[in-house]
Amino acid sequence: MKKEIYRNNTRGFFDYGWLKTYHSFSFSNYYDNNRIHFGKLRVLNDDTIAPATGFGLHPHDNMEIITIPLSGELRHTDSEEHSQTIKPGEVQIMSAGTGIWHSEFNNSDTEPVSLYQIWILPKEKDIQPRYDQKLFDKNQRKNQFQLLVSPVKNNETLWINQDAYINIAELDDKFQINYILKNENDGIFIMLTKGKIEVADESLEKRDSISIYDINNLKIKAIDKSELLIIEVPMN
Repeated sequence: MKKEIYRNNTRGFFDYGWLKTYHSFSFSNYYDNNRIHFGKLRVLNDDTIAPATGFGLHPHDNMEIITIPLSGELRHTDSEEHSQTIKPGEVQIMSAGTGIWHSEFNNSDTEPVSLYQIWILPKEKDIQPRYDQKLFDKNQRKNQFQLLVSPVKNNETLWINQDAYINIAELDDKFQINYILKNENDGIFIMLTKGKIEVADESLEKRDSISIYDINNLKIKAIDKSELLIIEVPMN
């Protein structure tokens, strides 16, 4: 097993007034030569956007971009003529492919919106840009892994242009669970949204993360009631 801990207070942090953002990997004004990416996982940003503000129209290409709202509502528009609002329980995915412009704004004039945004390097470049979002039943993540994103095209998950898998689990205190990798050559990145867990002989608290590879499965124990995000990605 090979692992690295990403403590909450070691992430890149910027307060722009309208945006408070934490970066697990080098991004924008944050650069750490030791934290460029983890396998195909390129970005995991933890953003809080002030009311009635957001990211204006900007371009992307050849990137799989996943947005997971934690609280509040986010309004999305793009050059492919999508205009959608996403809220907690929903997940959005956008394949930037050959190129797409989009904007993201807090849909409320009074409440902030908090979200994770994840960038994963694509398996196939220059595909036709695409957008999708899905509402998931939160009851299906109680003491189990709920698969949100996968490379399998079906009605149960959102499809991604990469051999990657994104899960969420909400664990009761003292509950133990085992994560089995889809591919033994993959790595997994765990972000603890809230609570406290023990994993790989390490203790993680709120917003701590850990990357792990050279394993087939991983035992996780909740010390307190916890919520965690697990991203499985190819390492090469």
